[in-house]
Amino acid sequence: MENTRLRVGIEGTIVAALAIVLSMLPTNIGTGFTVSLGMIPMILYAFRRGTAAGIAAGFLWGILHYLVGNVSILNLVQGFIEYFVAFMFTGFAGLFAQPIQQAIQKKASIQLIGYIILGTITGTLARFFWHFVAGYYFWGSYAPEGMNPLWYSFIANGGSALATILVTAIALLLLSKTAPLLFTPKDTKQ
Repeated sequence: MENTRLRVGIEGTIVAALAIVLSMLPTNIGTGFTVSLGMIPMILYAFRRGTAAGIAAGFLWGILHYLVGNVSILNLVQGFIEYFVAFMFTGFAGLFAQPIQQAIQKKASIQLIGYIILGTITGTLARFFWHFVAGYYFWGSYAPEGMNPLWYSFIANGGSALATILVTAIALLLLSKTAPLLFTPKDTKQ
């Protein structure tokens, strides 16, 4: 049991490190939208190891943003929400870990596609909800003149979330076809 916990922790650390490297790649679409490539390994990890492990790895991913200087901080509360809370919520994709692993085991491709898409939407929207909240409360003053800060945050964060969902879902669907064993750990029972 202790060996498994250590293995899960090391795996989560490696995934968080990969996610931060991918986060540093330029993926801006225009001035306000980005695709978060780090979501691909993070959501895969949540599908593989479950919600708790996904939340822990997301927390580490948030910390790594600080360590590599990849942060935009206006104040402590905004920094906490956007880099700790938001990234932790990516782990909620893990709610679909067991159904995904069962679909792989049963070779139920249609179910697998559905669960991967639903899990990707869940993890991504859970994260970007917190960016939306921070965008409204802390970044709203940067909205173009005459634009409601609520709409400004919704458009910027909603567009980024949709682009991230699309790219992440496509990548994970391709991985599920070419390397389904990445979704199913051999050392634990989910």
